[in-house]
Amino acid sequence: MRPARDTCEQCHTPGKFFGDQLKVFTRYAYDETNTKHETRMLIKVGGGSPATGLVSGIHWHMYNQNEITYAASDEKRQTIEWVRMRNRQTGQTTEYRAKDSKLDAKALESAPKRVMDCIDCHNRPTHIYVPPDRAIDTAMLAGRIDPSLPFIKQQAVDALTKDYKSTPEAVQAIDKGIRDYYSSKYASVYGAKRASVDRAIATAQQIFQTIRFPEMNVDWRSHPDNIGHFYFTGCFRCHDNQHVSSDGKVISNDCHICHEVLSATSATATFEHPVDIGDLREVKCGDCHTGASM
Repeated sequence: MRPARDTCEQCHTPGKFFGDQLKVFTRYAYDETNTKHETRMLIKVGGGSPATGLVSGIHWHMYNQNEITYAASDEKRQTIEWVRMRNRQTGQTTEYRAKDSKLDAKALESAPKRVMDCIDCHNRPTHIYVPPDRAIDTAMLAGRIDPSLPFIKQQAVDALTKDYKSTPEAVQAIDKGIRDYYSSKYASVYGAKRASVDRAIATAQQIFQTIRFPEMNVDWRSHPDNIGHFYFTGCFRCHDNQHVSSDGKVISNDCHICHEVLSATSATATFEHPVDIGDLREVKCGDCHTGASM
């Protein structure tokens, strides 16, 4: 493929945008009441140029003065072994190696190197296969699935994540699974909200046909999305506190580099996970959040 600087950046150049953007993440729990949880963040989109200033944030990586080169040990570029940051103006260079890298100096020297560009993060500009739990959250927020149906998040995501041999088999199984659950476990709800159950089933079937293709073995798991770090390693491929330079510099995984969590009293609040899982710096979101039911 042609480098992104020759294609995407003819219009989408970091020199033409900068600053922060408000993003609201709405998710529903897997409990009986499908508890709604919102996280508000200021995403430090960044960017800029010497003319506009504000060369910072996420698009600092794409600022023309910065050249980021890396070496991956897998075809999908999910395991980054080595990173080099070079300032094109001053010539200053810093190299980082993963602490657990299995490449010796000779292997690293011969490993393919890639200069980072847009598609290293924006690697799913199309053919987007949304994880089931995010697809159901969106449908619930949009009112296509009634959040008052007990355990509907759990049941819908579970139906979408089971493996089927074909799309027709999946469509039939989704109907049977969700319908049987409510008619047996919540008979009164099924009788009173039959239309809501029917609509939830139809929505789940439609979602399946847009995010999973069993005949081709294609879904969200076969095509990692490197934007963010919720389901896949993404940013943490490099920003993991495990890539270290010879003089002790570390590529940090500090949350505040890229975003700030908003609270009622502060714009720099610390993100609080709905469930206590200890030090968030020691775990990756994708360790638990796989896109399937939990």
